Amino acid sequence: MAAVLRGSLCLVGRCRKHVDIACVFTRSMASKTHVGFVGLGNMGNPMAKNLLKHGYPVIATDVFPESCKEVQELGAQIVDSPAEVAEKADRIITMLPSSPNVIDVYTGPNGILKKVKKGSLLIDSSTIDPSVSKEMAVAAEKLGAVFMDAPVSGGVGAASSGKLTFMVGGAEEEFTAAKELLSCMGANVVYCGQVGTGQAAKICNNMLLAIGMIGTSETMNLGIRLGLDPKLLAKILNMSSGRCWSSDTYNPVPGVMEGVPSGNNYQGGFGTQLMAKVSLFTTHS
Repeated sequence: MAAVLRGSLCLVGRCRKHVDIACVFTRSMASKTHVGFVGLGNMGNPMAKNLLKHGYPVIATDVFPESCKEVQELGAQIVDSPAEVAEKADRIITMLPSSPNVIDVYTGPNGILKKVKKGSLLIDSSTIDPSVSKEMAVAAEKLGAVFMDAPVSGGVGAASSGKLTFMVGGAEEEFTAAKELLSCMGANVVYCGQVGTGQAAKICNNMLLAIGMIGTSETMNLGIRLGLDPKLLAKILNMSSGRCWSSDTYNPVPGVMEGVPSGNNYQGGFGTQLMAKVSLFTTHS
């Protein structure tokens, strides 16, 4: 009798285990619903690819149709406008060049907010004026959607390898849902506070980056003029107190490093125009 009872309990245990596994699997599959992506430029393209690699069906659009080809070949569904993205997905990520682009993509005639579903999560990873992020959050809230700012650091290389740092601003109770997606594209996802604080953190980071890049560029030029081999100089800097990200990871001198813009005729990467745009935000803060 005891043996029969133990056998019955084991059978029940196995059944419960299978049910638990099935529930976990179902929840996992449910979370892999469509994700919208607007903006497939130097940063957005590899970010969308990483979502696809993690099993998320992506619905994407870009103002330049040719930018959509690579992600389309990997399985993304391409549509004609941000509004159409919002019709088909209730989680949307945007990666755009400037504040006016963000305003147009969200509130323009074919913008996301024209077709957004109630309860949608809207994550903007553009680097823009914090005041614009706050405006978009208010506009989204009126329609029952949630807007969060989540600008990034790390450049194209980190976007490709899925090692970006995301600085997130928005309602804290929505952070877990945002982190689920952002973790597919980044190694660090940091909650900064309410809407706009992600942009504030990004502006501070970019201010320091600009100072470091200018200093590294001037230092490398000085060393070259004084007859030093640039690779040797970079090696010395990177084992000394002058070491910084611009010298050891993103050196601005051609031939010193591979896989960075200076090693590719300055193609790709974070352009000076974008840096100048961010610098203007510091003067207005």
